[in-house]
Parts: sequence; structure tokens; C-alpha cells
Amino acid sequence: MPNLVGHQYVKDKTRKTASRPSVAEALAEAIFSGHYQPGDFVPKELALCEQFAINRSAVRSDLRQLVDVGIIERISGHGSKVREHAEWNILDPLVTEWMTRYASPNPQLQREILAFRLDVEPYVAMTAAKRATAKDLVALEEAFEGMGQHLRTAPASGEPGTKARLHSDFDVAFHAAIFKATHNIVWAQLSHILRPSIYLLVSMSNVSEADDPAESLERHRHLMESIRARQPREAFLAAQDVLGGTARALGIEPGESALGREFDWVKPAQHPTS
Repeated sequence: MPNLVGHQYVKDKTRKTASRPSVAEALAEAIFSGHYQPGDFVPKELALCEQFAINRSAVRSDLRQLVDVGIIERISGHGSKVREHAEWNILDPLVTEWMTRYASPNPQLQREILAFRLDVEPYVAMTAAKRATAKDLVALEEAFEGMGQHLRTAPASGEPGTKARLHSDFDVAFHAAIFKATHNIVWAQLSHILRPSIYLLVSMSNVSEADDPAESLERHRHLMESIRARQPREAFLAAQDVLGGTARALGIEPGESALGREFDWVKPAQHPTS
């Protein structure tokens, strides 16, 4: 059984209270980083009490957090087992927060998120190209300019991580602006829910050496201009191109987009002349 107390996340992040570390936080990092796989049992309650020097009631309370979001299940007489990824409530704010911080070593989760985005975001971009207002375009342009600024500006000594984080922040804001530009309340709210999972992929792809940052920026420019020009088809294809770049940067095969890859652009019907 691994000694979770020795991990840096226990020392650095006391999420529950200032007086004790969070068992839920420690186990979340161990699970999301792949230390525990679906089907594995996490340490038993008494072992966690000893490692974290807390009482059993506190351990049970923290384990309940993981149960409530579908990450583990309690099996009487055996302990707590990690559930299959499909059972995780990845849109729960707590889960997406953990996923953003800890899930980078998990290619299966990255692939699932990317596949979802490939099926959804081209349609969102297409709708935005039809409905975006001047205010929406300003928000999109500001996010794009922020991306470009932090791409072109050399980081101060010892601050490359800050530059990368700011670039990723503007990148996520760019995608969120497209969701909002649909003027559909469900899509707009979904952008808030998806923001952490989008950030997970964006932050990783932006520091990858497998994709030229300038080319990535140009793909985003093409998407923005397609929306500005009210070209739904071009916006749809440009969004696919942006996400294709993300897939290449991460070195993962997203699989076939069930919706977008087979999209058939309907042409006006031709009526025969009499």
C-alpha cells in the first residue's frame, strides 16, 4: 500500500481544513494520475487513519466525496474500489477541478474529452457564425489578441510557466466566447461546465513541442474570421482543424468524430424546369 502522506500534494494542498490534509484530495491525485486504476482498491479506512493521523469519521467523510461523484464505490467487507471511467461524473465541478490539476498523465481521459469536443465544438462554431453579435466578436478578438500577445512576448527570467498559463487562459476564453456567441442558454452554460476539461487539453497542447505555436494561432485566426464572416461551413471545418491540432500536439488519436466527420452539407434543392 503506497504511503500517500509522503506525496507532495498532501503537503501542499490541505483542501479540507487548515488543520488537516484532505484524504479525498490525496486519493483524487493518486487516481487521476493513474496510480490507482479502475478495479483497484484504495487503502482501507484504518490504514488511511494511520497515514493521515486523523480519525475514522474524517476519513469516511472524505471517502464519501469520492463516492458521491462516482469515482469509487464502497464494497462491504472489502473496502473502496475505483470505478470505471464511464461511471465518473466528470462534469461535476469538483471532479473537473481534480481532472484539471491531476489528470495529465491519463491519455484515456484526454482522448474521451477530445472526442466529445470534436463532436460538439464544430457545431457550436457553426451556430456562432450564424448568430454572433458585434459584442461577441469583440470578446473573441480580445481572447485571440491575448493568445497572440503571450505567444510573441518573451517570458521574464524564471517565468515561462506564467506565460504559458496566461496563453492557455486566453485560449480557453477564446473557446468559451464561441459557446456564448451561439446565444443558446444551454450552450452558454455548458461552456462554464466544460471550462476545466477544455483547460486540461489546452494547457497541455500549448506546451507540447509536437505543434508549432504560430500554426496553432493561425488555425484559431481562421476560426475567428470564419465566424466574423458568417460562414457556418468554414467555421465548422476550422473548428475541426483547431481540435485536430490539439490531437497532434497531445500525440493522441481521437478516433472518428461520429457527427462531424460524416457531416453532409445540404445544398439547395434543384427544381426541374417545366
